Amino acid sequence: MPDHPTAGSPVATPSSSDQERPPKRYQSKDLFRLNREIEIEHQGRIYRMRVTQLNKLILTA
Repeated sequence: MPDHPTAGSPVATPSSSDQERPPKRYQSKDLFRLNREIEIEHQGRIYRMRVTQLNKLILTA
């Protein structure tokens, strides 16, 4: 078996900036405020994140 990915397979390589900085952290209370659902636009698509009755988060497209 080859040691390299097959043609067309995406390979994720972290950029130097990803390695130098920790990810930005947001508090869910700051995002949701008084709402139980928010919309996030990413590359032209709308995603919905909501808080469940058990206080978990669900992200759907």
